[in-house]
Amino acid sequence: MKYFFLSYLFVGAIIVSAFGLRGSKSELPPLEVFQDMDHQAKVKYQATSEFFADGRGARLPVKGTVPMGFEIPAKAAAKGGKPPRFGFTNGLGYYDTGKMGDFYGDGLPTEITGDPSVFNAGFLKRGEERYNINCAICHGVSGNGKGVTSKYGIMTAFNLQQPGSLDAANAGAYRADGAIFDVITNGKGLMGGYGGNITVRDRWAIVAYIRSLQLAAKEAGVTLQ
Repeated sequence: MKYFFLSYLFVGAIIVSAFGLRGSKSELPPLEVFQDMDHQAKVKYQATSEFFADGRGARLPVKGTVPMGFEIPAKAAAKGGKPPRFGFTNGLGYYDTGKMGDFYGDGLPTEITGDPSVFNAGFLKRGEERYNINCAICHGVSGNGKGVTSKYGIMTAFNLQQPGSLDAANAGAYRADGAIFDVITNGKGLMGGYGGNITVRDRWAIVAYIRSLQLAAKEAGVTLQ
């Protein structure tokens, strides 16, 4: 029994000496059992590199590259084209917030309806595409609130409130276009905001598509449930 305790203490001493005490400091590199991709072959930002002729690790964008969050102009400035707007929220007007002062507005903004290159048949198609990618998983393809998460999602597992129907009749109250836009942007309740994932124009396209789902249900004499 004596040798067992001695062996036990010996093994414990080896473990402590190898891994160190909690909160201890050392100038030696840590003992890494699993590196977890901490060490990679890469060039960090603003670092020099002898691999490139100019000695800079950071490379210039390829000619013609358009940064994420910006829109490609319809025509060149030399031909009268205007500078492209930011793709994401960049203002306090109705187009960027869905609000007119302290109140939600209704209807699509003039930045959409006043531009024939934007407001056309492709606009609603774009809304359908973005809706199916970002919204249908919870709210359902038809907007009835019975998406995939209603059966297999975390809300079902923890008995949380299911996503609501997008039909105004089932929602219990009419929600203005600006209010829908605001919910898409900032989220509400258990729904997180998509303002950093969906561009402003695409958010309005989703609003327009939701209205088309409601109109189709109304004309068919059914409710989205």
